This record gives sequence, C-alpha cells and structure tokens, in this order.
Amino acid sequence: MNIDETDKKILRLLQKNAHFTLKDIANKNNLSLTPVQDRVKRLEREGYIEKYVTILNKGKKGNHLAVYCQVTLVKQTSDLSGAFNESIRNFPEVVECNFISGNFDYILKLVLPDMESYYHFHQKKLSVLPAVSLINSFFVISEVKSTTELPVY
Repeated sequence: MNIDETDKKILRLLQKNAHFTLKDIANKNNLSLTPVQDRVKRLEREGYIEKYVTILNKGKKGNHLAVYCQVTLVKQTSDLSGAFNESIRNFPEVVECNFISGNFDYILKLVLPDMESYYHFHQKKLSVLPAVSLINSFFVISEVKSTTELPVY
C-alpha cells in the first residue's frame, strides 16, 4: 500500500523522536488522536515502522573507537558465507555488516573502547574465522555525520 503525505509526516516525526506520544503527533499534524493511532498501527503492521530503539551515546558508554573492516573470504560459497554471517551476528562489537560487490566481500563497522579492544577482536574473533582470507581496517578519525533517519519521500 502507498503512503500519503500525512503518513510521511508521522514517519519523519517518529524518526526524530520515538518518544513523541500519539497526542504529540496528532497536534503536530492537526489531526485527532484516533486517526493518528490508526495510521501508526497500520504503518507498523505494513512494515514501514520496523522497531523502536534507544540510541546510546558511544562516548558516554566508553566506546571511543570506530573501525571499518573490509573482509575478503577464502571463497564465496554459500556454506562459508553462512558460517561467516552467523559468527558476525554474535559479535557485539560489530554494529553493521554488509555483503557487498567489489574488491572485497564484506564491510563491517565496529565500535570498541580502544585499540587494545580492536586488537583482541581482530586476533581472537575475526581473523580466526575459517572463511576469512584478508582483513583491511580503517580507523575513524572524526565522525562527520551519523544518523538513523532515513529520507521519507
């Protein structure tokens, strides 16, 4: 089902602040409470709204190091990729993992406290996976933009 401009406004508001109440959203859209509630429930049911989360401050939590790792597998087989994917899902340091096209197979984004933590992750977790052939790591010097908000057209 297509979404209209009111649905888009609701999605933008919820992305900015998931703590907005239905009443807040209704007031910002000049609507009554019931239609807003119905719309939000429909957006959830249809999968436009996947989940509600709390985003932690990385620095306050002590995670001061962000690292991107390019990972090349030994071979691109279903079995090796599947085993690699399963391992990665169990590593809390990995906040994002994408299977991509190009000169390597995966790009991972890690968030860790420090270089020692990265060294431990690299040596004890990532490089020992049977599927891994090569790892290239890039360390973030300064975060220019980070958002979870998707454009709503």
